[in-house]
Amino acid sequence: MTDAPETVRDSSRRSDLGRPAAERHVPVLLAECLDMLAPAIEGPGAVLVDATLGMGGHTEGALERFPELTVIGIDRDPQAIDLASARLERFGDRFRAVHTTYDCIDEAVARQCGVGARVDGVLMDLGVSSLQLDEAERGFAYSKDAPLDMRMDATSGPSAADLLATASEGELIRILRTYGEEKFAPRIARLIIRRRDEAPITRTGELVDIIREAIPAPARRTGGNPAKRTFQALRVAVNDELTILERALPKALASLRVGGRLVVESYQSLEDRIVKDVLRRGSSSAAPPGLPIIPDDMAPSLRLLTKGAGRADRAEQDHNPRSASVRLRGAQLIRDWKDLS
Repeated sequence: MTDAPETVRDSSRRSDLGRPAAERHVPVLLAECLDMLAPAIEGPGAVLVDATLGMGGHTEGALERFPELTVIGIDRDPQAIDLASARLERFGDRFRAVHTTYDCIDEAVARQCGVGARVDGVLMDLGVSSLQLDEAERGFAYSKDAPLDMRMDATSGPSAADLLATASEGELIRILRTYGEEKFAPRIARLIIRRRDEAPITRTGELVDIIREAIPAPARRTGGNPAKRTFQALRVAVNDELTILERALPKALASLRVGGRLVVESYQSLEDRIVKDVLRRGSSSAAPPGLPIIPDDMAPSLRLLTKGAGRADRAEQDHNPRSASVRLRGAQLIRDWKDLS
């Protein structure tokens, strides 16, 4: 999954629609993720949760590399579940798909492995998936006119068009500032309100035109497509992504056995900030400074596996341009999870 700049031309998107998932999706930092998870998942009977299954690229790599591994794949997108299941059919019952949001990881593990069961690894590849970005009719991309949808699960919940039709100007400003870090949020929100009073905003092309008109010309000439931040913000709001991530991380850590590992790929600063904060808290002692012995209930639960965030090197970026913005972090559970914040 990714929030990297769009790199697939419209003709490529059209040709993608009938292609199998394995030809459409190149997983980001696959070897690095699996190397970090390996000490926890290479043994007999190991279970990995791919909490953001997408089109199954990371899961396929894990199942190929670790022949005794079982993977539980979670995704809220029914289309992703179908495509990944077809891609991974050859692995039989070593792959199990669960249609849900990944903040329900504890329920998915209980359903697949039994109440009270713990898993050996959890992988999260955050952001919008290649499937969602590449299929223009899903409404995630700003480069091609399509219905303004942006729902990761297109079978439920309000769309981006619904949000634009009902949100107040103040709410739109908050969404654009908070989730898109858009400095022209008030100008864009005011123009959205003005235009929706004339006619409903239902197409991505209509929204792109509004954004271009609202942003001053000098600002449009730098920093890439001026619609990127607004589209990111609306997508995050429509899918409640940051709230779900905040709930999911503690549940993922609580689902690990001691010695298990969590690996997370983030693609924008808001996600990475949440991941970094949870891992920092979990790897820090709550004991007062200078205490000679740290009580167990104040001892860290995590050992960090990365110093800062890992990045894709130039070779990876050349091979997979969507890896350009990735931030990779990992941690090992060294005692039962307890948030000491």
